[in-house]
Amino acid sequence: MNNLSKIGILGCLLISLFACNKDQNTFDASGAFEAEEVIVSAEQTGKILSLNIEEGQQLESNVVIGQIDVAALNVQKEQTQASVNAIGQKVNNSAPQVNILQSQIKTQKAQIQVLNQQLEVLNKEVARTQNLVKADAATPKQLDDLMGQKSILEKQIAAAQDQVGVLNEQIAAAKANVNIQNRGVLSEVTPMQKRISILDEQIGRGQIKNIVAGTVLTKYASAGEFASMGKALYKIADLSVLTLRAYITGNQLPLVKLNQKVKVLTDDGKGGFTETTGQITWINDKAEFTPKTIQTKDERANMVYAIKVKVTNDGTYKIGMYGEIKFQ
Repeated sequence: MNNLSKIGILGCLLISLFACNKDQNTFDASGAFEAEEVIVSAEQTGKILSLNIEEGQQLESNVVIGQIDVAALNVQKEQTQASVNAIGQKVNNSAPQVNILQSQIKTQKAQIQVLNQQLEVLNKEVARTQNLVKADAATPKQLDDLMGQKSILEKQIAAAQDQVGVLNEQIAAAKANVNIQNRGVLSEVTPMQKRISILDEQIGRGQIKNIVAGTVLTKYASAGEFASMGKALYKIADLSVLTLRAYITGNQLPLVKLNQKVKVLTDDGKGGFTETTGQITWINDKAEFTPKTIQTKDERANMVYAIKVKVTNDGTYKIGMYGEIKFQ
C-alpha cells in the first residue's frame, strides 16, 4: 500500500472519529450557572466594631455576625428616659387631700350613727308619753317637748347626711382637678416614650444580622471601617442549589415546559462530562438577541428564549461555570 493510500485511510478514520465524538457531545442548549445573590448592607451609620465573617464561610440565617457602634444612640435614650422620669416627679397626687376628706366622711357617718341611736331611744320615749297622755298620767306639754327634741335630731341627721354628700363631691372635684393639672404634664410623656421606642429600634439596627443562609461570596468591609446606612458589607448566596441560565431557539420552545427534567452536562476536567439531572423552573415569554458568549443548537440564531434550570449542587458546580443541556 503506497503512502498516498495510507494518508487517505487515516484521514477517513479521523473524520469518522470526529463525527462520532461530535454526535456524542451534541447538546440542545448551553449557558452559565448562577445563584440568587444577596448583598447585605449596613442598617445604621457608625464605626464597625466587629464583622466576624470570611469569604467562603457558611452562615446560618438570623445570626448576629457583627456590631456597629451605637454609643451615641444609647446616650440619647438615657437622656430621654431621664426626661420621662423627671416628668413623673411633676405629677400631682390627690391622695393626701382625698384622705382628709374621707376622714371627715368617716366622722360624719359615726355622728349619724350616734344620732340615729338617740332618735331610736327618743321614739320609744315619745310612744310611752303618748300612752301616758291618753291615760292622763302625763301632760301634753311633756309630749310636745319630746316631739321638739325628735325634730331637732332628725334635722341633725339630715344635715350630717348632706355633709357626707358634700364631702364626696369635694373628693370627686379634687380628683378631677388633679387629673386636669396632670393632663398637661403627662401629655409630654407619650412623645418621649415613642422617641425611646424609635431609639430602641435604631440601636437594634446596629447589630449586623445575616438574613439568609448561605456562603459568603465577597466581603466588602472590615472591623474598624466607618459604615454609612446602606453601605454594602458582604455578598452571600445559597450554593446548595444553582440555576443554569441557558438559551433555546424558537424552534425548541415547543419542546420545553415548566418542571421538565433535563440532562445537565459540565466538563469534568478530563476530557469528558459530568452529568446530572436538572429541572426547568422558568421560561421567558419574550425573545431576546443571542448573547455573544452563548451558543444554541441552531448555531447562532438571531432571537432566542432564556430558560432557567435548577440543579442540586454537591459542590461540583460553581457560579459562572458553563453547562450544557440535553432535553430528555
